[in-house]
Amino acid sequence: MGKTKPYRRRRKQNPYREVYALGQYISLSAHKARRVIDQIRGRSYEQTLMILELMPYRACYPIFKLVYSAAANASHNWDFKKTSLVISKAEVSKGPTVKKLKTRARGRGYPIKRTACHIRIVLKDTSWYEYDETKEYLLR
Repeated sequence: MGKTKPYRRRRKQNPYREVYALGQYISLSAHKARRVIDQIRGRSYEQTLMILELMPYRACYPIFKLVYSAAANASHNWDFKKTSLVISKAEVSKGPTVKKLKTRARGRGYPIKRTACHIRIVLKDTSWYEYDETKEYLLR
């Protein structure tokens, strides 16, 4: 009987060089999340982490966790280097609103709205687009 080679798992190839993380039902207003997202769109991964750590808004922490998770997806699933990641898309959409009544004096009730939002962070690997001088002979 012939010996068979052990099965080696091949990594998948991502033709679009993009990876994303999606946070749903985050207890935060979409307007307040967009204020932070607009600051990080188009920036590098490392620069984004520094910005999010230093901004004084409550929305920064869940967005920080999403960016960190998207980078972990990129390095684990697709073998991208974290230093070459750039935030290509960052979008916030409105989620469901929970409506409650807050009891007040004299038997009255005031409405309270608890808003939620969905955040999607897309990272792009830029190392693939950089010009490689060692492969110049392939371009001729």
